[in-house]
Amino acid sequence: MAMVTADASATAVAATKQPDAADKEYSSYNGASTAGGARSRGGGGVVDSVVARWRRDEMLDKSPLALHAAAAAFAFVALVLVASNQHGDWMQFDRYQEYRYLLAIAALAFVYSLAQALRHAHRMRGGADPVSTPSGRIFDFVADQVVAYLLMSALSAATPITNRMRTAVVNNFTDATAAAISMAFLAFVSLALAATVSGYKLSKQTYM
Repeated sequence: MAMVTADASATAVAATKQPDAADKEYSSYNGASTAGGARSRGGGGVVDSVVARWRRDEMLDKSPLALHAAAAAFAFVALVLVASNQHGDWMQFDRYQEYRYLLAIAALAFVYSLAQALRHAHRMRGGADPVSTPSGRIFDFVADQVVAYLLMSALSAATPITNRMRTAVVNNFTDATAAAISMAFLAFVSLALAATVSGYKLSKQTYM
């Protein structure tokens, strides 16, 4: 009886120890898995950050082409609307210095924006940039702002006289001038955004 009791006690002790060993084995395995998962998640976060930065840099590299192309298109439409706005008598754009000024600035904005769009297109296709990178970013930032401010000054000159005319009469002449002002404003917005992008690139530029 004593031997049977001792064997039973030993079996019970062994049975109680086995779950502890299994628990330790499971805990060590689970800890390794958790650590590995954390490392995997950390690595994935780094990769996602790098990919997001590449996409942002790519978007910033392409945006000057798109913005200058849009500015050239809007300025060209404004230029055509003003130049063709000749209906005789008082409805001749060249009788008003405000519209002559708008025409000149729209032409300047069109030529500048088209040249910039062609330059960026040539650079993105692998060609050499006619302007060196440090000087080019400064030129983009300054020139975009100058042309944008000139467009705004032309809009400020042409808008009041157009509003006065439209309070008295609404016809093809006043409609064309209003449309030209709208197109010039969109050209201004495009160049203002281009100036913002070039300013951001200039702020990130290193000189060492």
